[in-house]
Amino acid sequence: MTGTENLDQLLQTVRQAVEAGRLTGAAEENIRKWLTESAYQGYAQEVARHIREGQWQVLDDVFWTVIPFGTGGRRGKMYPIGTNAINDRTIGESAQGLATYVRRHVGDSGELRCGIAYDTRHKSRHFAELCASIMAANGFEVFFLDDYRSTPELSFLVRYHDCHCGIMVTASHNPPSDNAVKVYWSTGGQVLPPHDAGIIEAVMNTVEIRTMAFEEAASLGKIIFCTEEIDEAYHEAVQKQSTSGPREVSILYSPLHGVGGYSVLPVLKRAEFHDVSCFGPHATPDGDFPNVPGHVANPENPAVFDVMVQAAQTSDKQLLLATDPDCDRMGCCTPKANADPSTFASLTGNQLGALLADYVLRHWDRLTPEHYIVKTLVTTELTRRVADHYGVRTIGDLLVGFKYIGGVIDEQGPDRFVFGTEESHGYLKGTHVRDKDGAVACLLISELAAECAAEGKTLHDRLDELFLRHGYHAERLMTVMMPGSQGMARMKELMEQLRSDPPKELGGLGVTRVRDYLDQVVRSGGSETPLEGPHGNLLIMELAEEGNYVAVRPSGTEPKIKCYMFTYVPPESIGELDACRAKMEQRLDQIERDVRQLAGSE
Repeated sequence: MTGTENLDQLLQTVRQAVEAGRLTGAAEENIRKWLTESAYQGYAQEVARHIREGQWQVLDDVFWTVIPFGTGGRRGKMYPIGTNAINDRTIGESAQGLATYVRRHVGDSGELRCGIAYDTRHKSRHFAELCASIMAANGFEVFFLDDYRSTPELSFLVRYHDCHCGIMVTASHNPPSDNAVKVYWSTGGQVLPPHDAGIIEAVMNTVEIRTMAFEEAASLGKIIFCTEEIDEAYHEAVQKQSTSGPREVSILYSPLHGVGGYSVLPVLKRAEFHDVSCFGPHATPDGDFPNVPGHVANPENPAVFDVMVQAAQTSDKQLLLATDPDCDRMGCCTPKANADPSTFASLTGNQLGALLADYVLRHWDRLTPEHYIVKTLVTTELTRRVADHYGVRTIGDLLVGFKYIGGVIDEQGPDRFVFGTEESHGYLKGTHVRDKDGAVACLLISELAAECAAEGKTLHDRLDELFLRHGYHAERLMTVMMPGSQGMARMKELMEQLRSDPPKELGGLGVTRVRDYLDQVVRSGGSETPLEGPHGNLLIMELAEEGNYVAVRPSGTEPKIKCYMFTYVPPESIGELDACRAKMEQRLDQIERDVRQLAGSE
């Protein structure tokens, strides 16, 4: 910037862009701050360049709002400037706000501690060092994992070193353009109320950011590198979740260019799975995720297994596993028939959760009615029915986000916790962490696959056994992308439309009740009754047949609406299983068409 006159010209140009409809008023307000306030002095020249070049769409995208905290922390596209982008300023505000809140909450007595880790994404190491420098400057002792490591290992680190908080730099399975910070509390779980609101308030009120050089902080002992120590302790803790049994299964594993090779492979080796290979094209840590479809390393997407299936069919691999870049989610693909490698098919997150719940419960010593499993509201009820079969409780009235499952473990007590699951491929056995754990999930599914193989069965066979015992369950997730300021407005409009005027039917079935977790009411037949449950922006539309319903919510971390579709056929009504399966797929197809029409995405 070169003087008041130049600044006035820039501000006038911004005003003219708003008047011409090329920039929103909210973006103008945030741009003004970044041009005029001393806290943003280091970014003003770059903002000015964008204005002079007339990059109004870019400026509107990165300044129209302040990037929020959602179910997975503060996440979004990276860009050097902007309140609605991941950059040094927004990451710095997040770390400073966390430091401010923790000190305010804990007080000045004793030394504060923070754990920090990062994944293979672009700038993850840079952002991790930035966060460590800020926490150190604010008087924290920082335990730093000095290489790519998983999100659950960060959760473990926080608990292991009795930290007051933790920071994980990752955007999970988002595209390569994105990054994020996940903020953890002293429990090892992601922050929950009231701490989340307190941290957000501190972040939003952050003006000055305290920092010091990373190298200086390390030399002064304010940053402690503890990678080998935590690796050993974490791998041992995961290994304790193992069950003895068959180990004869041939495994092909993919970290999808992420961190999983540092946890899954050592854990499987400790558990004496000797026939394990890492899939070469996905093995290299790379934030571009070059060898996965669309460069989106998400094990929820069956397409990530396509190239692995080709390799497995020529190498007699029986079990294909993949974890997302920060290794907290697990996906699985395996043949439907043991002797026929041409029948490879992936399993959904709901199916894997039910299989693992059954496996863990079946091998648990001395279950009591006080033992419990935990799931979210948008996770299959098959898991609940499995738990009922074994006589244990299900706590399932939870919003989306594994942090709520971690919270239940602390509320109910870890001694009786058996298993936690969510439909988005997140699973946990054990209390060594308070988050989903891809290494634990890979261990459990490998044990189950080996057990099935020893019986001449596949995972698909075992799933069919669950269907015949507990009823046929088929689910589907549909997402509708709504990016930018216009997309946010459309998301709000659609959710309000579904609240005020829900559809009369979906998939050929009448909508009989709507559970509104935001307004905390149940709407049915023109009347409203109170709804007991968590408070959040989630609608569940119940259909005329028992167990058939549709849940809709805006994503907490990405610009999209998520729609979860559920079908159910009681055991006594299944008849021929394949015919039942085909009928429910047709129903899901019809529900999806109806919802897309409502969302205007057809």
